[in-house]
Amino acid sequence: MPRSRYRILNKTYPHFLTATINHWQPLFTRTETVEIVLDSWRFLQQESGFEIYGYVILENHLHLIASSPDLSRDMQRFKSYTAKRIIDYLEQTQAKRVLELLALFKRAHKTESQYQVWEEGSHPQLIESETVMRQKLDYIHQNPVKRGYVDLPEHWRYSSARNYLGLEGLIEVVRAW
Repeated sequence: MPRSRYRILNKTYPHFLTATINHWQPLFTRTETVEIVLDSWRFLQQESGFEIYGYVILENHLHLIASSPDLSRDMQRFKSYTAKRIIDYLEQTQAKRVLELLALFKRAHKTESQYQVWEEGSHPQLIESETVMRQKLDYIHQNPVKRGYVDLPEHWRYSSARNYLGLEGLIEVVRAW
């Protein structure tokens, strides 16, 4: 996939973002790999002013509504950190076939590492109205329902749908927007 032309347009507004595992490999089928994502977000929340308004993590991609003083940099940090940790985890668990695929599908210009975990870009879309925010949150929360994984959005463990119902979620979510 070529480099994205999408850009963070206004740092003060939240953006809808998508991060996809390279070649749509199902890396988030284990709680350990999902926890790597959540740990990275928690770190960014504490250290960078990273705010999450909504999210869903599926087996091979995630959607996120977030803002921060430097969202482009934070997404780059997120992908770099999680890629390293996921590769470490796959090596520790001797997931050789998955590692072979991540090496096989690595883009030719990615010369700094043996593997490529994430597709390039995050396709940021500016959210500048309550209507768009509601639309994107609904899309995020309905994603596992539309795939037939659950009957109700709040039944998907790796989603902010629970937070929006006042239930305890896995990570802090900003609901006042």
